[in-house]
Amino acid sequence: MSDLPRKAVTRTAKLAALPLGFAGRATWGLGKRIGGRPAEIVARELQQRTAEQLFKVLGELKGGAMKLGQAMSVFESALPEEIAKPYRAALTKLQEAAPPMPTRSVHAALASRLGDDWRDLFLEFDDKPAAAASIGQVHRATWHDGRCVAVKVQYPGAGEALLSDLTQLGRLSRLLGPLVPGIEVKPLIAELRDRVSEELDYELEAQAQRTYAEEFEGDPDFTVPGVVHQSDQVLITEWMEGIPLSEVIANGTREQRDRAGQLLTLFLFSGVARTGLLHADPHPGNFRLVVGDAEDGPPELWKLGVMDFGTVDRLPDGLPPHIGVTLRMLLDGEGDEVQELLREQGFIKPDLQLDSEALMDYLLPIIEPAQQEEFTFTREWIRGQAATLADRRSPAYDLGRQLNLPPSYLLIHRVSMSTIGVLSQLGATVRMRDEIEAWVPGFAVADEAATGELAVPAPEDAPAALEHDVAEETSA
Repeated sequence: MSDLPRKAVTRTAKLAALPLGFAGRATWGLGKRIGGRPAEIVARELQQRTAEQLFKVLGELKGGAMKLGQAMSVFESALPEEIAKPYRAALTKLQEAAPPMPTRSVHAALASRLGDDWRDLFLEFDDKPAAAASIGQVHRATWHDGRCVAVKVQYPGAGEALLSDLTQLGRLSRLLGPLVPGIEVKPLIAELRDRVSEELDYELEAQAQRTYAEEFEGDPDFTVPGVVHQSDQVLITEWMEGIPLSEVIANGTREQRDRAGQLLTLFLFSGVARTGLLHADPHPGNFRLVVGDAEDGPPELWKLGVMDFGTVDRLPDGLPPHIGVTLRMLLDGEGDEVQELLREQGFIKPDLQLDSEALMDYLLPIIEPAQQEEFTFTREWIRGQAATLADRRSPAYDLGRQLNLPPSYLLIHRVSMSTIGVLSQLGATVRMRDEIEAWVPGFAVADEAATGELAVPAPEDAPAALEHDVAEETSA
């Protein structure tokens, strides 16, 4: 296996060949049908072959191509079963691994970034990568003080490859869209491209990871590896054992699924409230279920291990309070007030007047998990949601096209939808409403939201520092 393909012409040629391959298989399928094979069987074979080629190319190219594949993989549960089944194996492969960088390239990168005597920093260094992702790969090693560490090495030319891939994939978004119904590929690619520079900056990633590791040190529910050393294009963190979330999705027990799902939900809402940072890459490869010495339970002792802080949204005041206010008003049936608040925040154009009842009918199914004390996420549920929103004959489709997503909410929206996608893959039963009430400003008390004088009560189990900050903000 060669290095990350860096020449734009090479990468562009590989990506440009994708639609030609799709067209060739369509011709092949037509021939099979003419030959008498049932259309359904031919369609399944076409889907399987298409999935294999698409994700083989995305995985080999790494860079932005693989980043898109990983982002798409969390939405797999929303696809109709006849489409999802042949894609599932190909998609999940991208959550944990990709073709590795040659050993000589790894050593050269370490020598360049850590010095020619880089081996003196380690008691042991495993040349075989433990994981490979979109812009770098991870090696297991023993630091000079005896700690087991993860050494993340960025691929040479990763920045150029990311930008090149995402530009080319943007041009192919119309062709990629039909392969993953229900996912708007073009805005997804645009948003990923906007985050390229941050993800390539390991200093920013180290800062974000230190913030999370310090906040969650000793936490009963989460573990975040500490940062051991950071230099340009090399990041060394503490090693974390655990069951990959993708493995829990594939083979986990009911207890593992439910515990992982509850912790993932808690992390979505509490992480940003406690750190001012939103972990913005919630695909299963970035999480572990850490069971420690309690493999057989009780599940309350299991923790969620969180990795990869290369993409974060900086929200120093936590989630915008209007999110919680809107959720509360929806649940209370205040359709007119919801419409006005959405208009104030830019979700509805100023001169557009919608039917409030139709708006409620559109939004309530989406927030169904918050309407119940306990909700079981399933592939069937999320498929139903996706099918309704993507059906051009549905009133929901027309109404959805009239709504706008302000740029400041883009990443929050993607993270929320991705997390729900993972919860549906897990099939987890989750008390989502509990976490929203505890951590989302404006949900528990929304009385004064419309005036902007929002009182945000701190949850009883929130850290003392958070309670102090909220008290100051409220009194102000």
